[in-house]
Amino acid sequence: MAATTTEEQDLEPLYDLVARFDPGDIDVPGGRARIRLNAGDAGITDALIEGGIARLVPVEGDPDAVLSAEPDVWAEISRDVRAGMAAYRAGRLRIRQNLHLGVGFLAATSGDTDPKRLRFERVRTANHDLAILSAGEGIPLICIHGLGGTKSSFLPTVSGLVPEGFRVISVDLPGFGDSHKPASGRYDAPWFAGAVIELLDELGIERANLAGNSMGGRVAIETGLLHRDRVERMVLLSPALAWLKDRGWKWLLRMPLPQLGFIQPTPRRIVEPVVRRLVPGANEGWTAAGVDEFLRSYVTSSGRYAFYESARRIYMDEPHGDDGLWTRLATMAPETMFVWGRQDQLVPISFMKHVEEALPSARHVELDCGHVPQVELPGPTNQAMSQFLRG
Repeated sequence: MAATTTEEQDLEPLYDLVARFDPGDIDVPGGRARIRLNAGDAGITDALIEGGIARLVPVEGDPDAVLSAEPDVWAEISRDVRAGMAAYRAGRLRIRQNLHLGVGFLAATSGDTDPKRLRFERVRTANHDLAILSAGEGIPLICIHGLGGTKSSFLPTVSGLVPEGFRVISVDLPGFGDSHKPASGRYDAPWFAGAVIELLDELGIERANLAGNSMGGRVAIETGLLHRDRVERMVLLSPALAWLKDRGWKWLLRMPLPQLGFIQPTPRRIVEPVVRRLVPGANEGWTAAGVDEFLRSYVTSSGRYAFYESARRIYMDEPHGDDGLWTRLATMAPETMFVWGRQDQLVPISFMKHVEEALPSARHVELDCGHVPQVELPGPTNQAMSQFLRG
């Protein structure tokens, strides 16, 4: 049913947004997306992106992303080019199902022409098709997400460090988010590190700082070890580190179990309730959006394969010997800062003493948070990162 004149007036801020749509600031996989815009009492409509053009259309079917805010918030966003991300960070605007498209829509409809504005892009390297978000000018910082995460987990870092004079680039690693998910990928730290270097090559960045969370921290370490001439400084946020205790399931994980991901039935209606029961606060704020990001990859066969194989590689990481992580860590050249969460249940802060023994030159910051400091405590994390990266 077509919108009435009254409805059009109620939704006028959304028409203003769509009128300033810039396809260069959003990456739309497949070239088509339906974004549902919920303005509360003012009504609900869909923004259909197709052929590089966005237009408002009646609500139909299942959307790719949902943006919800009160009418006064939408009015504010339509008037102020920077209000969209500010409202999202403040929790006054909610984005669900697909942050890549949801935040990308805000970026593409901001009307901002500042060269430092937020952009969502696709970068094709020698061996990979990578989705990135970037903003800012100045000191380059490559951000690398954790297992099951995406580039969107570093949106608080973008917000905090871009005003400090950094060019922040957050990447979906191959196998995750909106990057390609090759069945031939090794999904180990050296393979991911190669993808990071290819990204630097394609972006024309000779040397960059790295920030990695969890698995992304392990990838950053490997990049610093294998390509030390390309890395300036590193911030490791609760990084995944090789187990020092005996791994009882090591024998089983030598088998090609990740191939089960290709045949495992995982309808979202069954998987989602299970995941949300397992994750504390899974229906609130950043955590809810993070679970959405995990699910939209995990319910695909290629995404499951990448997740299982990456998890297997983390578990199988050798601690000692010539190729062991803890042996090689002592040779780390880039200056490094570790950020630990006192409440972290995945990488306990007790690992810090082992890092101090293996790499005495490293700096350490302790925060009262869990496994994802840049999301849980963005203020203190950003402050520590900025001070360290500026030397």
